[in-house]
Order: sequence, then structure tokens, then C-alpha cells
Amino acid sequence: MKGMIRVTSYMDYTSPNTQFTFDMNGNTLFKKDDCNYINVLGIKNLNTLENTSLLDIYLSKSNVVEPHYHQNAAELVYCISGCAVVSLINPFTNELLHFPISPGQVANVPQGWWHYEVATVDCTHLLAIFNAPTPEVILGSDILSKTPANVLAHTYCLNEALVKEALAPVKPQTFIGPPADCCDPSQAAAGNMKGTHMAHANMAPMMANANMAPYSYQPAPQPFGYQPMPVHGYYTQPYAQPYRQHPYVQFNPNAGNAVNEAGIE
Repeated sequence: MKGMIRVTSYMDYTSPNTQFTFDMNGNTLFKKDDCNYINVLGIKNLNTLENTSLLDIYLSKSNVVEPHYHQNAAELVYCISGCAVVSLINPFTNELLHFPISPGQVANVPQGWWHYEVATVDCTHLLAIFNAPTPEVILGSDILSKTPANVLAHTYCLNEALVKEALAPVKPQTFIGPPADCCDPSQAAAGNMKGTHMAHANMAPMMANANMAPYSYQPAPQPFGYQPMPVHGYYTQPYAQPYRQHPYVQFNPNAGNAVNEAGIE
């Protein structure tokens, strides 16, 4: 009906508990440091919000909102300041797509699609808008840390000991990576070079053979806690570098500044 005002049917707007404003600055979902953190707004914070929720994301250069998906909502990523690349996998084409955004530009992630965001300059500020009263999420760090190593090894024909070693530093609920305790780039570069030289030697135990024991289910230890151990970092260069060899599948011509600032040619 023309002129009809839509309100939430379950909300008593005459109640003294009705909320119309909220300060997100004090409602932090995750904080890595003073330059990398996420604030959240949902219906539990603002009871008149209806079918909308927000993540207020602050990132410095090369920091990543880790790979994840939202099982209950689509996500519209709006760039307020700085520049970022929003990457996602289209499940219908099986393509990995990359969308650079700068202030005033958006990238849309449909519900349930695997995606991540990477800041390509310092002081990047993103607003993630969801069409759900509370944003739910499945994080890549949770998948990697909670899936038993023997399942991964059996499924992908890998050496279980090496899988455990590689994934041991992964902390559940990482949210923003690399972790704050990740080693510096020079150490990571040295580690990567060593890994390159050892690749052929390590290849044999990664392959299945006739003597491989049949897979048997082993329940994962509970709880899924992170066991402190030396962290091996592999973040050796600005995130934009690989895109020199891998052009964007779709490119926004208005995002030239973002690409140039990121060092992409």
C-alpha cells in the first residue's frame, strides 16, 4: 500500500528499551594491533536494526581479513579510505576473482562464497554490510586447525607428520593475518629459500606408496586449543606482487589508483 511505513513486527517501539543509536568504537570483534582491528554491529547491539549488520574493518598494508565465508548473509564491502583487493571464488565457474577497490567503491560477495580482503596501502578502512541481523562466519583458520591432520593427509595423499608440522602454527580465530607474532620478512625469505632447495627431498614422503597404512578415523583431540610453538612465517612480499603475473579476471577501470598504489602493472 502506498505510503505504508514498514516496521519490525516483533519490536515494541513504545518500550523504553528501544535503541536507535550505538557506538561501534567500543564493540571490538577482533584486534591484532592499533592499526588492524574489526568492530561489529548486530541486532544484539541495536535492537531496531532489523535485517542488517556491519563490520567496521581497519587494516594496514598487506594485512588480510583471512579467507572465510558467511553461511547466513551476503556481504557488500565498501571502501571508506585506503585501498584493498577483495578476492572470492565463484562456485558456479570455479574461478578465483580479484576486485581492487578504492574510496567510494564496493565489491559484493554473495552468501556462502569463499572470500578474503587484503589491504594494499596503510590506513585502509572498509565497511562490510550484511543482509542478516547477526553476521555468522566460518573462518579458514578454524577449518585448518580443527580438521584432523590424518584426514587431510589421507584425503590429499600427504605425509601426516608434515601436515601437522605445517599447520601447527595456525591459530583458530585468526581473523586478521599474518599473526602479530609472525617472523619478519627477511627470516621468512630465508625459510622459503631453504624450503625450495629441500622440495625434491621432501617430495617422496608426501606421496602414497604400496606400504601406506590404510586410513582409519581418529577423533580430533578436544578442545581445539592452540599449542604455543615457534611460528614459521612465509609472508615475504607485498600482497600485490603476485598479480603482476596473474591479471584480474574482472577489472574495475575506476580503480586505477588502487592498482597503481599497490604496485601492480
